[in-house]
Amino acid sequence: MSDDLDDLRSALQAAPAPDGQAKARAMALAMENFDRLQGTAQAPRSSEDRHQAAPPNGVRRMFHYLTSRPALALTTSAAALLIGVAVILPVADLRIGKPTAVVAPKEAPVARKAGPVAPQDEAVPEPTATDDLALTAEGDASASVALAEPVPEPMAELDAAPPAAPVVGMAETEMRLRSEAPMPDGAMGYVAAPSGLAPEAGSAPAENTEAFANAAPNPVKVTAEEPVSTFSIDVDTASYAVVRSSLTSGILPAPEQVRVEEMVNYFPYAYPAPENGAAFASTVAVMPTPWNPGTRLVTIGIQGALPAVADRPPLNLVFLIDTSGSMDEPNRLPLLKQSLMLMLPELRPEDQVAIVTYAGSAGLVLPPTQAADRAAIVSALDILSAGGATAGAEGLELAYQVAEGMKAEGEVTRILLATDGDFNVGVSDPEGLEAYVAKKRATGTYLSVLGFGRGNLDDAVMQALAQNGNGQAAYIDTLSEARKVLVDQLTGALFPIADDVKIQVEWNPATVAEYRLIGYETRALRREDFNNDRVDAGEIGAGTQVTAIYEVTAPGSEALLNDPLRYGAAPATEAAEGELGYLRLRWKAPGATASTLVETPITGREPATTETRFAAAIAGFGQLLRGSVYLGDWGWDQAIDLALANRGEDPFGYRIEAVNLMRLAKGLSAN
Repeated sequence: MSDDLDDLRSALQAAPAPDGQAKARAMALAMENFDRLQGTAQAPRSSEDRHQAAPPNGVRRMFHYLTSRPALALTTSAAALLIGVAVILPVADLRIGKPTAVVAPKEAPVARKAGPVAPQDEAVPEPTATDDLALTAEGDASASVALAEPVPEPMAELDAAPPAAPVVGMAETEMRLRSEAPMPDGAMGYVAAPSGLAPEAGSAPAENTEAFANAAPNPVKVTAEEPVSTFSIDVDTASYAVVRSSLTSGILPAPEQVRVEEMVNYFPYAYPAPENGAAFASTVAVMPTPWNPGTRLVTIGIQGALPAVADRPPLNLVFLIDTSGSMDEPNRLPLLKQSLMLMLPELRPEDQVAIVTYAGSAGLVLPPTQAADRAAIVSALDILSAGGATAGAEGLELAYQVAEGMKAEGEVTRILLATDGDFNVGVSDPEGLEAYVAKKRATGTYLSVLGFGRGNLDDAVMQALAQNGNGQAAYIDTLSEARKVLVDQLTGALFPIADDVKIQVEWNPATVAEYRLIGYETRALRREDFNNDRVDAGEIGAGTQVTAIYEVTAPGSEALLNDPLRYGAAPATEAAEGELGYLRLRWKAPGATASTLVETPITGREPATTETRFAAAIAGFGQLLRGSVYLGDWGWDQAIDLALANRGEDPFGYRIEAVNLMRLAKGLSAN
């Protein structure tokens, strides 16, 4: 019998000369696939090692000889013919008589942004061997996936070779094929790696697309020119949690991520409760400014009434859950589900829960269900998984439809949107969403937003939705934060006691020459908006607190930043002489169209407390993070000392956590 190599050479004499580049690519693929047979969990073996391990005869002896270094120079012309062998041989188990998919042995890829992705209800076409080979021939070795044709049983002799790497699936090719599948116009999104696969080691992080809603810090105002300050109440706390997330990750937050009023309002304060059935009680405190001895801080605290739990109206709650591919991270959908499960024991049996999800398209996962049937709600949450694009607008529309069907007289209906804020299908710009939600709030359904995850957190969208949906926005980065928002503050977060709450302060030019509102840049209102009941403003929940801080400067103080006018304002009336200002608070009862007004003078003699001094420390903390020009030489050490000295009652450790965050920020600022 002639030598195997001589037979092969004879068979190849009539073969046409292949293209040189194609031969090189095919041989590279053959070498890569053969190395896989030698044990791909290790580095490729040398030609000497392969020679020692070569079988004595048969097809494997021929393949070994053809892939040895000396023979490669003689057999390059055979590459085109060998390509069929090369893409069929390296499979995990050639005894299985059906197509088998293999990939280069490595850990599974992480979820990544892709082009248009296939809708979830459409089948993805199975790749063919030709398709996969074409992908590889274009130079992408990471996607070298082959489909093996059924192999006869006699080939089982190859089992004697070192075991091949485990088959880990077709993650990369599946993502590549899905990215080429059709979707609705303009649909772009994420394609997640198959469930259960670990992220690829050393893979590049996803592009950071975070967007934050903020504005330049409020400037110093001259009282004689602009004596009235008006703004909408804000009780959101998202900014503080975002700041904490950044600092604990070893990163200083960007100035636009810091909204000082949300940091101040993150903490509970011991303000006096309302009396005699009033909806609110206001507290004013005046103290020297820690960072500027020539000015004073005026702190305004608003405390909402807290009705007994038994007096709470029934609650209709729609969980609108983002299950798009971008939510496929441990601190997103898994944390989201755990957070909502924490909330369930706090609901009463007569409350109702429905679940709507959106990813590519929206769907009703759980129809309105009594909270007493907790097992059904938990089961519906438990089966949720992430994948697809983010059809946020479609999800909102369905959630409002479901909420409308749950309503009854005297009940509270609220949509609780849980998302990373990445709305990329449908009405995705904040202005469009703002107009849509503003129109829907007239139906009496409230909308609150919970943000999860970092990297593509769209804070601008979250703020637009919450502010125009008469709700609050919170960012949840830990299960402890979920408990604070959804358990400890459940009543205040879900049960409104007042809508369109506005604050207006008129400063007395005789005693206040300049003033500056610290924070609330995104909640500013025009002076005439205060009396206009058609102008939307913030919502206050049961037992909710609101804190606002002004820095004011007296006439003649060395701290004045503006020169006095030649023609000053008229002197104050005798009744108002000596007052710093006049506080006005306006709100509407839920569902009402006419507002209520309460007015309180600010005398300047209101004493500061431990609570208001701690609030001042947090206001300083936020301004330091924003790089404020109004702090002079006051820095991290002074902020830490002020917070520690006024820590007061801290049963849950929120205040000492803030001190530790200040220490982290100090260290990061020094680098």
